[in-house]
Amino acid sequence: MPVWLREHSWRQSLTAVYLSLPLRGARATAANIFCSEQYLKVSIPPFLFEAVLYAPIDDTNSTAKIGNGNIFFTLYKKEPAMWDSLTLANADKEKLQHLRENAILEVQEKAKEETKAKKITKQENKKYALEATMKLEEAERKRIEDLKEKERQKVTKELELWKNQQKDGDKYKSIQAKEELHQEKEPLKERKNEKLNKTWIPNEGSSKTRLKSTRGGGSCSIFSQDLKEEQLPAPRAAATIKVNFTPRVFPTALRESRVAEEEEWLHKQAEARRIINSDLSELEDLKEEEKNPDWLKDKGNKMFAMGDYLGAVNAYNLAVRLNNKLPLLYLNRAACHLKLRNLHKAIEDSSKALELLTPPVPDNENARVKAHVRRGTAFCQLELYTEGLQDYEAALKIDPKNKIIEKDAEKIRQLIQGTMQSS
Repeated sequence: MPVWLREHSWRQSLTAVYLSLPLRGARATAANIFCSEQYLKVSIPPFLFEAVLYAPIDDTNSTAKIGNGNIFFTLYKKEPAMWDSLTLANADKEKLQHLRENAILEVQEKAKEETKAKKITKQENKKYALEATMKLEEAERKRIEDLKEKERQKVTKELELWKNQQKDGDKYKSIQAKEELHQEKEPLKERKNEKLNKTWIPNEGSSKTRLKSTRGGGSCSIFSQDLKEEQLPAPRAAATIKVNFTPRVFPTALRESRVAEEEEWLHKQAEARRIINSDLSELEDLKEEEKNPDWLKDKGNKMFAMGDYLGAVNAYNLAVRLNNKLPLLYLNRAACHLKLRNLHKAIEDSSKALELLTPPVPDNENARVKAHVRRGTAFCQLELYTEGLQDYEAALKIDPKNKIIEKDAEKIRQLIQGTMQSS
């Protein structure tokens, strides 16, 4: 049975009621207090205080302070008036029960409304945050587009300026050439006039008489022949032209190399670099340099060096989707799979790299050695030592002077022998 707290004191003003309730050594928290518009309850086992208030109060703004062994309530009245008593007098049990139930229902409805309001506020805040983020992204995108447009306009202006300078230079050169031609023609005209003057007979009385040879055009033909001879350019001077030949890609001597295989390898690599699958949906948000398989390969190499093997695999994956004919992409991805213990994928990538590293030429020796070693390592980690030894021996055939591979191959042989002896 609860112990009812009968001892309490209260006072009032026109707008508020001040209630002090002693706790008798009990410890109270906010969870022990229940308050509605006309019902107040304090439950601190084994103590219980219950009051049906004389008039409704503003339960939202009313407060309760716990301290010094007391609970001090400040209850604000809904309507300014003086109360005759703290609790409702002459209330029977049924009315009190009805008031209690209504108070609990009101509090429950109010709690539901507050929860709903909080949910709506939270959704509105999320919506506002999303809109703000979208606006920021749009502003950033617009800023980048404006920078691109300014750069494009700048380059266009520079190109137009260069074109105008080229036109002005061409005009200046044409004017200069015309002036030089005019300067060359002036002495020729003077010589022509002098020769024409010499064809006249020196007789003052017969100024209209000319030499008979002028009618047949003999003097004119002689003059034109002399003019042509004077216009002929000087013969060319002797000179020496130096020819530089492109050095061979492969360091081996011509008698030892396989020219057909080497040319096939170079042609194959050139064709592979021309193939780029640019129709992928993932490329829409990427920059131009990010759509280059070589750029993605370098990015993957940097991530591998920093220990971000999963990020490196993602970079190589996109590069392979852009161009699946480059063997180094599969070779580098195999190294990442070894670090991530994806051994079967490492074997697949190493095999694909060896398939693309054909025909075997000196230029791809190092890559073939790495492919065999990585596939052999994956086999050994799967405890398939026989297959791993075959790859290591294939690598030794390509690079027989590699001491590290030779030592690893010897260790694998010892493991195989130990396994056979134990079995």
